[in-house]
Amino acid sequence: MSGRRWRVIGAAAAALAIAGPLGWAWQDSLMPGSYSIMDMGHPEYGGGPSHAGMHHGGASVAALTGPREGPADVSVTLVARAERITLPDGRAMAGYTLNHASPGPEIRARQGQLVEVRLVNESVSGGVTLHWHGYDVPNAEDGVAGVTQDAVAPGREHVYRFVAADAGTYWYHSHQVSHEQVRLGLFGALVVTPADAPADALALVHTYAGRRTIGGRPGVTAVPAEPGATVRVRVVNTDQGTMRAWVSGAPYRVVAVDGHDVASPPPVTSAALVLAAGGRADLEVTVPTAGGAVRVDVGAGTALVVGSSAAAAPAAPEPRATVDLLSYGSPAPLGFDPAAATRRFEYRIGRRPGFLDGRPGMWWTINGRLYPDVPMFMVDRGDVVRMTIANDSGEAHPMHLHGHHAVVLSRNGVAATGSPWWTDSLEVADGETYETAFVADNPGVWVDHCHNLAHATEGLLAHLAYTGVTTPFRIGGDGHNHPE
Repeated sequence: MSGRRWRVIGAAAAALAIAGPLGWAWQDSLMPGSYSIMDMGHPEYGGGPSHAGMHHGGASVAALTGPREGPADVSVTLVARAERITLPDGRAMAGYTLNHASPGPEIRARQGQLVEVRLVNESVSGGVTLHWHGYDVPNAEDGVAGVTQDAVAPGREHVYRFVAADAGTYWYHSHQVSHEQVRLGLFGALVVTPADAPADALALVHTYAGRRTIGGRPGVTAVPAEPGATVRVRVVNTDQGTMRAWVSGAPYRVVAVDGHDVASPPPVTSAALVLAAGGRADLEVTVPTAGGAVRVDVGAGTALVVGSSAAAAPAAPEPRATVDLLSYGSPAPLGFDPAAATRRFEYRIGRRPGFLDGRPGMWWTINGRLYPDVPMFMVDRGDVVRMTIANDSGEAHPMHLHGHHAVVLSRNGVAATGSPWWTDSLEVADGETYETAFVADNPGVWVDHCHNLAHATEGLLAHLAYTGVTTPFRIGGDGHNHPE
């Protein structure tokens, strides 16, 4: 056999050696047209009992509803439409609205009231849902297409009911094709107040077509307040990345983070607060008694000015320093003992080349694996769960666990020393490691994903599931469910 022929055979063999594994990897990555998330990935038990097979069958998430009977204290109908959004400065864009507006109507309730929201899809062709971001509703009310319900098709409707048990600042948004529908307008604020709530102002921040707004308004928005008045400014970051907020004209206090009060918050001057995508913070400001105003900036020339109608507050430079929530405020009881954890999990974020549903690229990994071969974190009701979240992916990720709030125990090995830092939207920068803990007290099947929603579509998504609970809903299929 000639040397040339041997070289041809050798080259063909080398090509097969490369193409064979690549072909297998491509084939293995292909997703069926319809599937249950209960069949994806692999269950992890975190050192607790496995209850083998209990993540199939059992109770349905569809039965884990809020109160279905009795009159609602707060009743709202939201009609979703595909239509152009026009901002007050005249800029217009194709998007989505709720009741012909974006943001959608603010939903406000008193603590303990029964809330009912009727979602009607008039013209959003891809379907729509409502997820109550940061609010620990019963699982059937969570609004995740293909996990807790089917997407609401055009001409259909869906009713959500839950008791507003926890006061705080939250928001709602679609969880069907969420990386597009949220960016293009399907969201609004949810505010729950105690009976003795002080005066407040809402700063619902969203970027439309490159223009940052508060409540859909670019530039400066005035909030009337008398000299000496104390106002709680509820800042909500609905965008896909971090946002910095800072105050000029007076000191401020961070009185709540992600719907949870901060214990003994000290005054802050010359420092900004960083909010993760999806995160919220309540900033308490006091209008100077001698007159004037307080300015709350959220970047890009967008701000609230709190004071009398004649007062002005000049813009101050953005501070370089930031408030560190790991040490801000004073310690307070957690209500449980993280040292008594019954489950311990790792959520390690990386990135590597591979195939995602047949598409080659650089994709996010969880514990070294590509979606759908990712963890299903399995818990029992009452478990104390410790979760280590580490990021070595080259980018930051705002991590959002549905249905639960976790307390931050440490960052990069440094223990938390301030007020308990309860969070549902945690920014994990590249190279950072957080240890968090929570009590598994809300049965269901819950999404645990990056709230840079484009990252979720690229595989940065896992689930927390309670043993004995399953879902009848499916991704894709007749329901056309595409949550991310």
